Amino acid sequence: MKADKANANCLANILDRYCASFGQKISEANQVSFSRYTNVEVRAEICESLNIVTESLTNKYLGLPAMVGADRSDCFRHLIDRVVARVAGWKEKTLSLGGKKTLIKSIAQAVPVYVMMVFRIPTKICKGITSVISQYWWGDEEDRKRIHWQEWWKMCVPKCKGGMGFRDLQCFNLAMLAKQVWRLLSDPDSLCARVLRARYFSDGKLLDARLKSGSSYTWQSIFAGLQCFKQGYIWRVGDGSKIKIWEDNWIQGSHNLKVQTRRGNRLVTTVDELINPIDHTWDVDLLKLIF
Repeated sequence: MKADKANANCLANILDRYCASFGQKISEANQVSFSRYTNVEVRAEICESLNIVTESLTNKYLGLPAMVGADRSDCFRHLIDRVVARVAGWKEKTLSLGGKKTLIKSIAQAVPVYVMMVFRIPTKICKGITSVISQYWWGDEEDRKRIHWQEWWKMCVPKCKGGMGFRDLQCFNLAMLAKQVWRLLSDPDSLCARVLRARYFSDGKLLDARLKSGSSYTWQSIFAGLQCFKQGYIWRVGDGSKIKIWEDNWIQGSHNLKVQTRRGNRLVTTVDELINPIDHTWDVDLLKLIF
């Protein structure tokens, strides 16, 4: 909200009405965060109106960083620490290579999944997690480092192609974010989709969205997933009204899923113009003229 007393009183009134309606109480452990440019007197007024004593947010909310600053590595450093804590307990046990592989895939590589569904994890953090897992796999000890017989990216190659099938964390991160893009496309009326649409792609065309200056790190992360999504998505032709003939991916079997022939007619722009509106079949004469 805007940092002034009027907005604070309005919010307090809403909360009071909510409590009266549902018989619930607001937690006394509430916290508030201000922009660094907010005047000290204004901060005090707002805290008094909202009956809040603590003037800062905790580092995490629902297991995720509440605020991601310029130095993003610090925000996600805890992921490396969690993996280290997990692996440290396993070193005391005698396990076969099969047992190690199962623990790595089911536990160690699963630790950052929840965060990866929301944020793009910095490369430095992904490398740190990979390094901890790699050292455990090859049997490194505190006072002795064993030979790493293969580069880790080769270990991430699928089993059917001769690798071990471990996750490439950076690629997996992009895949998780691309999945969020698919959710925004398939459920445009969800609260998350409506909020992001109002802020970043007001025309409703997510695939044409651009990264604006001052975008939140959440949107920057989803935008990275969008670029990944665009590399492999393809339109399924229905009425064709939303598919751009020359720009969109809609030709199955084409090496880049796009039209390969030259533009014969620039006036025809969407696929529905290539379909006969009466019997809903391709307009063969027009297709021969254009392609």
